Order: sequence, then C-alpha cells, then structure tokens
Amino acid sequence: MKKTSELNPKELAETCAKLMWEEDNASQKLGMKLLHIAPGEADISMTVTQDMTNGHGNCHGGYIFALADSAFAFACNTYNQVTVAQHCSVTYIAPGSLNDLLTASAREVSRTGRSGIYDIRVARGDGTVIAEFRGHSRTINRTFLPTE
Repeated sequence: MKKTSELNPKELAETCAKLMWEEDNASQKLGMKLLHIAPGEADISMTVTQDMTNGHGNCHGGYIFALADSAFAFACNTYNQVTVAQHCSVTYIAPGSLNDLLTASAREVSRTGRSGIYDIRVARGDGTVIAEFRGHSRTINRTFLPTE
C-alpha cells in the first residue's frame, strides 16, 4: 500500500471510504450502495423495501435520515481524519415510496479546523428531491491510515 503522502486526494478519499465501508454494517444491511466518493463528497443509493414503509405506505423518515446520514459520514471522512456527526437536521419535502431508488448526494460546504458543514440532498430516481439534510461534523484524534 502507498504511504498517505503518495496518495492524491481522490485516492485518499477512496481508501478511507473502503476502510469505512468494510465496518459499516448498518449501511450494508439497509442495502445501501456507495456510488461516488471524492474529497468532501459522497453519493449513496438505497431502494425502499416493504420493511421501510410506514403506516401511510411511504418510506419511513428514519430510513431517509439514515441514508442522508451515511452519505454525510462518507463525505466528511475523506481526509484521513476520523470524523463524527456533531449535529444533523433534516427537512422532508416529499414522500419516498415502495421500490423507489433513493440517492443521497453529500457535498462539503465548509471545513475549518476540526469542524465541517455538509449539505445532503436526497432524491428519487426521477430527480424529485424528497429531503434536504445538513450535517455538522467534528474530527476526533484518530486516522484511518498511519501518518508519516
């Protein structure tokens, strides 16, 4: 394996995501798929199953939140600094339905010191935005890969 100093930013982001994904049982068990990773960015998809529907027949908001939160986690962990959520909020705009393919797209807004802000948009396969999520992150004193 290359030293961290030999990895370009995209390679570093991909390596961190690979290491995180191997331990992310929650995202895997919910059928999520990591579609895109780059510094400060992540796209993750999930298909709404019968087990994810609520009493109205819509996708339960907790699953939409989980999808957005996973995209947030992967986006803010692309710099070889283990990063956790400090605060998150979600606004639901439209419902998700059974068999919808939902995609959460996370993009970094700001990263200064140990704090970051990320916006995550969740959309159905037809492009309809169903939720907007904002996450505030905080790095902790750990890395994915050894530093030189």
